[in-house]
Amino acid sequence: MKLENKIAVVTGVSRGIGLATVHALLEQGAKVAGWGRTAPEVQHANFEFVECDVRRADSVQVAYDHTVEHFDGQVSVLVNNAGLGRSATLEDQDLDEWHLMFDTNVHGLFYCTRLVVPGMKEMGEGHIINISSIAGTTGIEQMSAYCATKHAVRGISHSLYKEVRDYGVKVTCIYPGSVQTNFFDNIDSVTVNDNMMRPEDIASTILHCLESHANYHHVDIEVRPLMPKGRKQV
Repeated sequence: MKLENKIAVVTGVSRGIGLATVHALLEQGAKVAGWGRTAPEVQHANFEFVECDVRRADSVQVAYDHTVEHFDGQVSVLVNNAGLGRSATLEDQDLDEWHLMFDTNVHGLFYCTRLVVPGMKEMGEGHIINISSIAGTTGIEQMSAYCATKHAVRGISHSLYKEVRDYGVKVTCIYPGSVQTNFFDNIDSVTVNDNMMRPEDIASTILHCLESHANYHHVDIEVRPLMPKGRKQV
């Protein structure tokens, strides 16, 4: 897809992968709507911040309506990036945090995606990028709730791409390993470090998928840091 003048929506844009993706899209000439609860420090003629809580279907509807009206067109790209994680054993998992993760990581993705699909099918072009995690392909001790949400993202992605592929619409699910973001702020067992991937690395992968040939479809992409514990000495 040629991204110049295409309308793109990115959720969770205040920092990290979302913010890096906004910058990457703007550099390619896209018109970008950033949906989130906190505005990023982005000053660009083609950027519109839209206050949105993806956990609420009514908030997502308002954000969508504002986006298509502001940019006067249908959404060609959706990057479902908004997400969070909390660490706990299953038996100790706080109920409110369980619901918070599902409301954000799963229900929010559903609320956003269901609104853009009809327009993409009508245009015969579109690309939905879902940010899962390696937690969406395996189990991780003391992260059962988060793993469950990211497995759900994988299942939604795999089902949806089969529903929309014949309309010329792509769905790509990306499974990052550890990334230098604020995701780990609430996980005491992990400290952000330079051996993790950078947010702009994930953004570059997103861009690569979006700019691929119309008949070339990335379904699943797993990315990890090459040396998560640093370089070994010979």
